[in-house]
Amino acid sequence: MTATTLRPVTNASWWRCDGCGYLLYAKRLARSHGVCPECGHHRRMPAIERLELLLDPGTAEPLDVPYPADDPLGFTDTRPYRERLAEARARSGLAEAAIAARGLIGGVPAMVVAMEFGFLGGSLGAAVGELITVAAETALAERRALVIVAASGGARMQEGAIALMQMAKTSQALLALDEAGLPTVSVITDPTYGGVAASFATLCDVIVAEPGARMGFAGPRVIERTIGEKLPPGFQTAEFLLRHGQIDAITSRNELRPTLRRLLRALAPAQPPRPPAPGHPRPSPSRPPASGCPRPSPVRPCPSGPAAVERPGAVVTEPSRLPAADPYEIVRSARSLDRPTALDYVHRLVDDFEELHGDRLGGDCPATVGGVGTLDGQPLVVIGQQKGHDAAELRERNFGMPVPAGYRKAARLMRLAAKLGIPVLTLVDTGGAYPGVSAEREGQAVAIAENLRLMAGLPVPIVSVVISEGGSGGALGLAVADRVLMLSNAVYSVISPEGCAAILWRDGTAAPRAARALGLDARELLARGVVDAVLPEPDGGAQADIDGTARLLGEVVGATLAELRALPAEELTARRKARFRRIGSQAVTG
Repeated sequence: MTATTLRPVTNASWWRCDGCGYLLYAKRLARSHGVCPECGHHRRMPAIERLELLLDPGTAEPLDVPYPADDPLGFTDTRPYRERLAEARARSGLAEAAIAARGLIGGVPAMVVAMEFGFLGGSLGAAVGELITVAAETALAERRALVIVAASGGARMQEGAIALMQMAKTSQALLALDEAGLPTVSVITDPTYGGVAASFATLCDVIVAEPGARMGFAGPRVIERTIGEKLPPGFQTAEFLLRHGQIDAITSRNELRPTLRRLLRALAPAQPPRPPAPGHPRPSPSRPPASGCPRPSPVRPCPSGPAAVERPGAVVTEPSRLPAADPYEIVRSARSLDRPTALDYVHRLVDDFEELHGDRLGGDCPATVGGVGTLDGQPLVVIGQQKGHDAAELRERNFGMPVPAGYRKAARLMRLAAKLGIPVLTLVDTGGAYPGVSAEREGQAVAIAENLRLMAGLPVPIVSVVISEGGSGGALGLAVADRVLMLSNAVYSVISPEGCAAILWRDGTAAPRAARALGLDARELLARGVVDAVLPEPDGGAQADIDGTARLLGEVVGATLAELRALPAEELTARRKARFRRIGSQAVTG
C-alpha cells in the first residue's frame, strides 16, 4: 500500500441504506463518506478509506510491519484457519485486519491505525497486535500522536491464548505513550467488542464514537445466550455509552477530521517529527524492544531475566515433562466444584490475612476477593477470583464472574501495594467476566483495560497463578505479571470450548474438538510461552490433596517473589513488558 493508492475501486452503482432502506447512488454515498444523507446511518468504511479520510492529503506514509507466521496453533474447525486467512486477504486486499500510516492531521504529526471489520471481523490476533504495538513504538520514537480507529468483534479464536496476550501487549504499548506524554485518541466505529474494547480501544486519552456505533465487552447475543437478560433499547450504542460516561463525544464521520485536528492541536502542538537519535533507527518488529531482552523462542524464558524456579517435583518449565492429556477432560476437571478455590489457598498460605472490600466508587464484587497478609514473613497483597463448592456459594459469588467493581477493587489494592512497596499475588479462576447489562453499563471493558495498563507498569513484583479456569479477558485482567504460573489441571483460553464450538462449528457438541484446537492446557501454554512454569498436581487433582498443593504453591510463590524482590523497579517493569512484548512477535510462533 502506498499513499497514492488509498481508495479502493468498486463497480457497484447503487447501495441500499442499512438504516432506512433508501436506495443511494454509489457516487453520492462516496461523497458523504458512507453516511446516508436521508437518515444519517454510518455505513462501515474500509480501513484504507479511513486513512484517506483522516490524514491530510499527500501526507500518508504506510507503516511496513513484518508479521509473525500465520496459524500458530495449526487450527482447523469446519475449515482450516489458513484457508480462512487466504480468503480474507483475497476479499479485502489487505494482509491483515488492520493497517497503519504516518502522516499529518491538521498539520500535527500523527500515527493512524485503522481496523478492518471485513477481515475476519476485525479480530485481534498476533499480527494485529504486532501492528498496533509497532505503531505505538514508532509514535513514541518519532514523538507523534496516536489515533486508533477500532472496529472488531474481539480476539481471534483461531490463535488461542496467543491472541489473548495481545490485549496485554497493546495495553503496555499505550502505557509507554502515557509515560512519554504523547496524546492518544480512540475512534469507536461499529462494532467494537471483546478484547479490543477491553484493551487499547478504551485506554486512549480521548474516546470519540461515530453515531450508533456499538461497543462493549460482551456482545448482545453473548449476554442473551449466557444469562438470558433482556437488553434495554439502544444498548451499547454510542448514545448509551455517552450517557453512562464511557466516551467523550459522538462525532459524525464528516466532522471527524476537524474534530481530530482540534484535539491534536490542543494536545500536541504541531511540530516536525523528531528524527531518530544517532545509532537508534526507527523501531522495527525485527529488532528487540528497547527496554527488554531479545525476543527468544516462546518455549524459553527471557534469557536476560531471572529464570523460573525449578527443582524436581516442584515446578515444570519444560513442556516435555508434562504428560499429554485430553484437553476437554482437563477443562471438566478445572471446573470441578471439588477443586480448591482462591480462598482455600489464601487461608492455607497467607498469615494474618485481612480481607478488604470495595472499589471506593460505590460497589463491591463477590467474585473478587482481596486483602493483605504475609507469606514467609513478608507482607504482600493477594487478590483472587472466587467461585464456590456448591450451588449456593456459586450464586453468592456470581459464579466466579467478576463485575467492574471487582477489577476496580483489584486496581485499588494494587495501587496500595505500589504505595507500600510490597508484592502482589493474584489467583486466577474465572470462566470470564460477568456478561450482564449492569456490567456493561458500569464499564466492564474499561475496567479490564485499565487493569492491563496498571499491571504493566506496577513498580512491585507480581506473580499470577491460574489455579483452575482462566477465561479470556476476565482472567487476563489479573494476570499481567512478572511470572505467570499454572496448575497442571488448569486451563487458560481466549474463549470457552463451548463458545468456540457454537461460533465456528455452529454445534455445541463440538466443544471437545474446540478444546483440542484452542491449545488451552498447561502443556501447550508452557510450550508457547504464555505461562512460565507449571505446578504438577497430585493424582486425582489438587482436590485430592489440598494441603499438599497449597504447600507446593506457597514454596514456589515464595521463592519466585524472593527472586523478583531483588530487582530494581525499573528493571522489573522493563522485563515484565518484554515478556508480553515478545508473545506473538516471533517469525515462528509455534
